[in-house]
Amino acid sequence: MKKSTVYIWMSAMVVLSVALFSGITFLDLGSTIKPIVAAANPVGGKPEFRQSFYGSFEAPLNKPMDVAKIGELIYVTDTKNNQVQVFDQSGNNVLKFGKAGTEKGQFQFPYGIAGDKNENIYVADLYNGNISIFSPKGEFINFFPDQEKIIKAPGGLRIYDDKLYVTDIKENKLFIFNLDGKKLMEIGGPGQEEGKFIAPNAVAVDRDNQIYVTDSGNNRVQIFNKDGKFIKIINGSEDGKGSPIFVNPRGIAVDSKGTVYIVSNMSHNIYAYDKDGNEVEVLGGMGTDNGQLYLPNGLFIDERGALYVTDTVNQRIQVFY
Repeated sequence: MKKSTVYIWMSAMVVLSVALFSGITFLDLGSTIKPIVAAANPVGGKPEFRQSFYGSFEAPLNKPMDVAKIGELIYVTDTKNNQVQVFDQSGNNVLKFGKAGTEKGQFQFPYGIAGDKNENIYVADLYNGNISIFSPKGEFINFFPDQEKIIKAPGGLRIYDDKLYVTDIKENKLFIFNLDGKKLMEIGGPGQEEGKFIAPNAVAVDRDNQIYVTDSGNNRVQIFNKDGKFIKIINGSEDGKGSPIFVNPRGIAVDSKGTVYIVSNMSHNIYAYDKDGNEVEVLGGMGTDNGQLYLPNGLFIDERGALYVTDTVNQRIQVFY
């Protein structure tokens, strides 16, 4: 195959992947508020549906994209409303902040969200190309000080050991910064080879400091060591080299046992794998009932092992435990 043909094909893949990421027209299912189901005590085994919340009657969620439990509260990027909504653990709305715009404290496409040890809130804006920092009460503090001005289209965010991990969907890279804004490492670049990405979406880090990135356009998850060296691929096949079962993977999280949970956005599932890469659970399935998902996106696991999922088209957060 000629090089020019390969480059044209890869460019088309990048455009398609970014379009899938940011341009899907979600169905309007209305803002019906369903009752909250009380969370049950953990019983072990497969995570089960426990609770869902949609926001208040006055402020229902509209295209929630990412979620993080920070302190005792749950923060959700309410993307189509250009704001962040904050809930207690019973699903009651306690705060919201942000509005449409390009100035301080404003958003065009709030997406990834994370918190530091002081419970300050970091919000990636895919379209504005910046990361805003807020106090736990939603007061704007500053834009993240990207010292080299290299972030173009920040997607997923996570903070581990005072390091900020950022996927850049336009640059097809993962950047790692200290919290003062100094770049510590970058991984990736556009492509299909090992260690390359097409529209990388979300990032997670396990207790061994291994880094997991959902490589959305390549329908796979790539794992790197703490130094950024490629380790392996997870795509649902036996060795990671066969046909993928993921369709547009998005959110990712690793629990305290090393089980990795991966959102397969366009097949409406969450897949779980153990440390050896064996599939151990499949959650979801397309639908609107409790426990079913419709184009899920963001994923967060708290210290109890509870899974928070942004069920985007259903315009709700679901909790599994």
